[in-house]
Amino acid sequence: MASEGVVSSLINKLESLLREEAKLLSGVGSEVRRIKDELESIKAFLKDADARAENEEGVKIWVKQVRDVSYDIEEVLDEFVLRLAPPHEHGCVGFLCKCAHFIKNLTVRHRVATGMQNLQTQVHDISNRKDKYALNRTEQGSSSSSTWHDLRVNALFVEEAELVGINKPRNELVEWLLDEDQKLKTISVVGMGGLGKTTLVKNVYDNERAKGNLECYAWITVSESITTEKLLKSMVKEFCKSRKEPVPEGLDSMKDAQLIDELREYLQNKRYVIVLDDVWHLDLWEGVKYALPDCRCGSWIMITTRNNDVASSCKETSGLVYNLKPLPFNEAWDLFCKKAFQSNLGGSCPPELKDLSEKIIKRCGGLPLAIVTVGGLLLKKNESLKEWEKIDQSLGSQLETNDNLQSMKRILWLSYNDLPYYLKSCFLYLSIFPAEKLITSSRIIQMWVAEGFIEEKQGMTVEDVAEGYLEDIIGRSMVQVIESYDDGRVRNFRVHDFVREIVLSKSREENFSTISIELATRLPDKIRRLSLHKNFESMPKNKTFSHLRSFFMFGIDKLPDPSMAAFFTGFRLVKVLDLEDAPIEKFPSEITNLFHLRYLSLRNTKIETLPKSIGKLKNLETLNLKGTSVSELPDEILKLEHLRHLLMYHYASEDYTSFHYMHGVRVPTQIGCLGSLQKLMVVEVNQDSSLIKEVGRLTQLKRLGIIKLRKEDGTELCASIEKMTHLRSFCVQSIDMDEFIDLQSLSLPPPKLQRLYLRGRLEMLPDWIGKLQHLVKIAIRWSRLRVEPLTSLQSLPNLLVLELFKTYEGEELCFKAGGFQRLKMLELREMSGLNQVRVEEGAMPKLQQLYINRCVELKKVPFGIENLKNLKELQLLDMPEEFIERLREGGSEDSWKVVRIPVIQSHYYRIYIEPVHENVF
Repeated sequence: MASEGVVSSLINKLESLLREEAKLLSGVGSEVRRIKDELESIKAFLKDADARAENEEGVKIWVKQVRDVSYDIEEVLDEFVLRLAPPHEHGCVGFLCKCAHFIKNLTVRHRVATGMQNLQTQVHDISNRKDKYALNRTEQGSSSSSTWHDLRVNALFVEEAELVGINKPRNELVEWLLDEDQKLKTISVVGMGGLGKTTLVKNVYDNERAKGNLECYAWITVSESITTEKLLKSMVKEFCKSRKEPVPEGLDSMKDAQLIDELREYLQNKRYVIVLDDVWHLDLWEGVKYALPDCRCGSWIMITTRNNDVASSCKETSGLVYNLKPLPFNEAWDLFCKKAFQSNLGGSCPPELKDLSEKIIKRCGGLPLAIVTVGGLLLKKNESLKEWEKIDQSLGSQLETNDNLQSMKRILWLSYNDLPYYLKSCFLYLSIFPAEKLITSSRIIQMWVAEGFIEEKQGMTVEDVAEGYLEDIIGRSMVQVIESYDDGRVRNFRVHDFVREIVLSKSREENFSTISIELATRLPDKIRRLSLHKNFESMPKNKTFSHLRSFFMFGIDKLPDPSMAAFFTGFRLVKVLDLEDAPIEKFPSEITNLFHLRYLSLRNTKIETLPKSIGKLKNLETLNLKGTSVSELPDEILKLEHLRHLLMYHYASEDYTSFHYMHGVRVPTQIGCLGSLQKLMVVEVNQDSSLIKEVGRLTQLKRLGIIKLRKEDGTELCASIEKMTHLRSFCVQSIDMDEFIDLQSLSLPPPKLQRLYLRGRLEMLPDWIGKLQHLVKIAIRWSRLRVEPLTSLQSLPNLLVLELFKTYEGEELCFKAGGFQRLKMLELREMSGLNQVRVEEGAMPKLQQLYINRCVELKKVPFGIENLKNLKELQLLDMPEEFIERLREGGSEDSWKVVRIPVIQSHYYRIYIEPVHENVF
């Protein structure tokens, strides 16, 4: 459960208030301190309580009481801070307001002190009741683990005829194991629960070619709570059992070191095989791997895991990580039909059920466990369309109540139970997004930070810590990565439909979030996080939201304008307000009264201006105006001293080849006073040299975008950039396509710079670019250089992506031997004079994607392209017909140079015609 996270978050908040708001807490500080001490005592027992709450009603009620009182305390404190916030007026009116505010403070403090005393009494009583349930802070593991063992064993006895999609991965693993090298091999099969890891590994384990002449073998089914000592003892017993030998005397009394020695001696000079099925934690594998010696006898170890950290660790021992993927649709269809129609149709789907079957299969997301389980459930419905539709519409509730689905629920549930407390609230937060919605990493990270889920770590920003949280969740195979950035960071992801149903179930149980979709949606009395999907009318009239902390809208096409003012007025304690894509044309003025608001997204709305009252949002950390028509920020934005992310640009055209395709926003000249800013995208400098100098005060910036820069402002910009030691991404564009960008005077470039975008004329490529050791991506556009730029870039050690668009006016580009050692993607676009590209042997050895677009004088395939052994994709856009003809099979001597490239495509976009070729030439 997320209860431990709720309590931990509250303790952190109490500590912060006691440390930073001592004056504000005058009169209630002692109650706050006593509550914090009681909560710290309770927290020590919550891990055990959370593990037992699933099966013990009394413990479950106790945990709920802890959670509810924690929420109540947080609300009282936030209401207290809100009421004591000083007035904004100045002058005589301000003086009178301050006098009234002082008098009101006395009443508020007295009321809050009384309330806190009552809450402190409740916390004390709850703390005393923990002894009633014999809660033990040292007890580990989940009470459901024994059930999990029984379920998992089923995968070991699946008949060969029932398997689908296993041949290819099994054959790949067997071939790797049969490599002539006799050293110990380790294979880690990683993926989310239900993908069929155990079934796959069992097929490899049983394969006669892979096993060969074994002397001993062992299959160990690992539990979540097993200790290293127990696992080592199980290994000894299984090896002895395989050779029909007695176990060593005194085995039960041996400790870790003795057991490792025993195993190493026993396995010396033997060819052995061992499978560790479902390893959850890295420390467990680290504790046992030294017991398995490399005797150069062709032995091998196989591990199944949901944790990427465990999988990656096996690489240290000549290991291979095999990421098991969901089944493609055709194989998912075969598996579903085998299960759902096995009784009387021999695995054939009747026509009237085809569309519904396809829909259900897509919901299963290629997860074999889901396909088999749901198919088995539908098998009992006798191919009745009406019955099948009922199941499809109620799969979420079926997952909670139908006994036939409980085994799948338990398997998926274990991944959530295994999360550390600080990740559970983060994971439950994913419930707010619709099933089909891709979740952007930066968006969810900023929300987590605004909610207060992230624990501070010395030397790291909370965003860096939150990114680590997300990497941990991804590494545990709990979400599906859809798209990644060039450097491997995840751009967006989604939650598997059935995992999402479990998240929704837990979220409802803990009243963590409320999802309103239909008109008949029943809403709880206390709503803390509200997510509206598709229909604003589903909201009941006159509903109050005094407990609301976060509000989201998805797919809302129309808003009832008259009720919106009252609607936002009730959001007194809201921290997160996400109105992305909402049909809002004017900034709702009521929003500026939300004192606690930390995250505000108006992305892709139709608003054009911000009110001056925006300055009242003193606690705002993220303001997202991307995709709006806001062109200028009011001076009052400078009052938002906690602002960390200011995102404000839109695209005037979908064609990024247009020079003015991106528009930024004019900001107040004194923007440098916002010293907490980490992202500032995109600022129009508009011939304001003082603004460029002011930007240099923003030393915490990680991402910066500057457009409409003049040549004479280049020196000042360089001076500002030199102060930004944390800068990771920098985008600069000149005021028009003929204006030069002068960045030569930058002597100390940001040491951590990873992405660089230069858009405008360059007399020469700045020398400092060649010193950027961490640079991953560089895009040079409209520069029209007369000096070949590759020499300055070829030695960059971490460069993965190189985009050259109207970059060079010369006739030849040569990628020299030894250059661009890590480059994976290269784009050459609209270099009108280019007539030859040369690739020397040893250049770009890891290149996978090559795009050549509208280079009208380039008539021949790059000389030496056959040297690019890892090239997987060649994309051509609007290239001369002569170039294309030379690539056609049998067209010329050039066709053999590209025959090894799996995907070659050619398109014409200027005047639409059918693509010359969509597949391999």
